[in-house]
Amino acid sequence: MPASSLPLTTPESYSWFAEALLGWYPRHRRDLPWRHTRDPYLIWLSEVVLQQTRVRQGLPYYLTFSTTYPTVQALAAAPSDEVLRHWQGLGYYSRARNMHHTAQQVVAEFGGRFPASYAGLLQLKGVGQYTAAAVASFAYDEKVAVLDGNVYRVLARVFGLHHDIAAPASRKPFQLLADQLIPADHPAEFNQAIMEFGALQCTPAKPDCMFCPLQSRCFAFQHGLVAELPVKSKAKATRTRYFHYLVLRHADTVYLRKRGPKDIWEGLYDFALHETDTAELPAAELLAAVEQLGGRVATDRAEEPAVAARHVLSHQKVEARFHEVWLSAPLPPDTAAAGLAAYRGEEIEQLPKSVLITNYISNKQI
Repeated sequence: MPASSLPLTTPESYSWFAEALLGWYPRHRRDLPWRHTRDPYLIWLSEVVLQQTRVRQGLPYYLTFSTTYPTVQALAAAPSDEVLRHWQGLGYYSRARNMHHTAQQVVAEFGGRFPASYAGLLQLKGVGQYTAAAVASFAYDEKVAVLDGNVYRVLARVFGLHHDIAAPASRKPFQLLADQLIPADHPAEFNQAIMEFGALQCTPAKPDCMFCPLQSRCFAFQHGLVAELPVKSKAKATRTRYFHYLVLRHADTVYLRKRGPKDIWEGLYDFALHETDTAELPAAELLAAVEQLGGRVATDRAEEPAVAARHVLSHQKVEARFHEVWLSAPLPPDTAAAGLAAYRGEEIEQLPKSVLITNYISNKQI
């Protein structure tokens, strides 16, 4: 791979880059609600929602949160189950929990006002370098460069940076370059422009190189390396897990429990779970799992076949089987130790659940 001819000299030598992006941006930018405000809370909210999420998918969630919780005080005071329920379907639920904690910290420790600088924003739990830079730039016009996936891609291609963007150590050379590129005037607009340019023009696949204003200076285009840059090592192989859900039912109730910490879907509700090393669950093992919870299987109902479903996450794949079990009597009171409680239809609707659980409940019309 040809070496980059990138000369890291003075900001003035890169003025062409900012001029090109600032000329491109007004003609191509999308009309998005968070671009019409300087409110640090709403800008921070948009950044949290859009992490690892496409704008088209994240926009409805941003609108829900910004209307349901128009201030950081409103979000901080909301019950955690309610916050997770509004987040339902967006994935990466740790973002919702961290967002709620950050809002509570802003209210408790900062009087309900977001810190007005990049350094101050980094004091907030759950706020990393990217989010702090974005809020500092877009809300306060601070001259601090943002680095997200779009920016990495644009810089790698235009300037020929061959560092593996999946490696944490690669942040430093990209940050050094971005800090040189950002102009003293209009830093917020520049940051918006380079992010939008990566999202719409310099896309991961099939970038519009033919009509790119940076084509004549783009290292990747000139060397035929557009498809090779940025360099990104492959993610680790996903882990497969086998979940056997015991859908325990009695009369008009269904038993669910709130998932605990240190695993996927923390704080969301699902059914009693029996995890195994294989996709199959022998009938005797199923019966033993039900009895361990204090349940007695009703003998007057025909056994239904298990419902299979697959759910793929970023780091693991869940092969699920839903085993519907009708009980002859309610579970004993000490079942609460297992976290299970009986819920009816309308109550279930109000519980935050993963897409996997939501789809099953919807299909079964529970």
